[in-house]
Amino acid sequence: MHRYDLISCHDCGVLHQRRPVRPREKARCVRCHSVLYRGIHSNANRMAAITLGAVFTFLIAQFFPIVQLDVGGYSTSATLLGAIRVLWTEQMQAVAVVVFLFTILLPAVELGSLLYVTLSLRAGRRPSGFDHLLRAVGLARRWGMTEVLMIGILITIVKMTSLAEVIVQPGVFAFGVLTMMLAIVVSFDPKILWNIGEHLPGPRRVAQKTFSYTALAKAPLLACHSCGLVESVKYTLRHQYCARCGARLYRRHPDSVGRTWAFLLAAAILYIPANLLPVMYTHSLFGQEDDTIISGVVYFWTSGSPALAVIIFIASIVVPVLKLVALTLLAWTAQRRSRWQPLQRTKLYRIVEFVGRWSMLDIFVITLTVALVRFQTLAVITAGPGALAFCAVVVLTMIASMQFDPRLIWDPIDTHGEKHV
Repeated sequence: MHRYDLISCHDCGVLHQRRPVRPREKARCVRCHSVLYRGIHSNANRMAAITLGAVFTFLIAQFFPIVQLDVGGYSTSATLLGAIRVLWTEQMQAVAVVVFLFTILLPAVELGSLLYVTLSLRAGRRPSGFDHLLRAVGLARRWGMTEVLMIGILITIVKMTSLAEVIVQPGVFAFGVLTMMLAIVVSFDPKILWNIGEHLPGPRRVAQKTFSYTALAKAPLLACHSCGLVESVKYTLRHQYCARCGARLYRRHPDSVGRTWAFLLAAAILYIPANLLPVMYTHSLFGQEDDTIISGVVYFWTSGSPALAVIIFIASIVVPVLKLVALTLLAWTAQRRSRWQPLQRTKLYRIVEFVGRWSMLDIFVITLTVALVRFQTLAVITAGPGALAFCAVVVLTMIASMQFDPRLIWDPIDTHGEKHV
């Protein structure tokens, strides 16, 4: 058996032998039913064309205005970069950095790396830095939030219609197209691209190695969570690194439960000021008004937009609470080595990972609102301390879910002869 034919389940650690699947098909784990990999169109020309189109759309979205407001003879417009600059000048540097990372830098890293890789695959060769580039794609993909930003833009436009005349600019359409194109780009799984690249000429780090079924049954193995390569444990090394992508190899994430508890506790503490402190200050001819997350939900509900009120309530109130409760349950049961409902707990972990980013919706709405409502003496909106606290809650809960090792759920379970890593 070739080493590339082995694949370990990310969620429970069961080893599988890779089988070919057709495009749009999924290979799932036999035990926890998580998706191991998806079938993709391996046509390098198609992948390169779609990625190149996404890059051009990304550039248009960044440099063209998103929306323009006209009121009382004043006019303002905002690009995403301009909105981030406004946050920075208003002493909200931490929030500005987070928005810049999640909406500009990390999507740019993903698209740039994929473009370089797919163009090289199209030319029939492995590019230099191939492994590190694909590792960067996987990391950037976990934090990129273009689709969340798009929903935030739409909510901001609806919100602004009650304050001024709203003129939609090219940036809105660019972000809409970019969101759809990224949905296709996400199907280019880095682990699949690694395997495609292994059959092409070019610089490579890993030797062509095979496993016999007898050795596979006896030898302790480790799986790389970045590229999926399965390797034999080398007891002579204090720290073992992946021979393909250079990532650190662990049997289980070091102190996974302890780190999860630490980030979870910090998020729970900050969740209180995030909901009590104002997230925005509105300065107008009629005085100053403070807005919290709850007051924003009430505003949309009473202004005739109940659907948007529900969306913000779910993303900013319900989801953070459910994440805190779910992660607490996962960490507590893993610490006790509980055998209770492992499949359901694994599904709960997947839900937490999926919905984690959507809590940033309110932060993106605040970012655009602050940049747009700057009508000198008429009205100016600035960000409040609640926005900083809420942004920290979202980031901390996402890190907590990433620190939790879902394989701990299955460690106390009888293996019934299955091979695990």
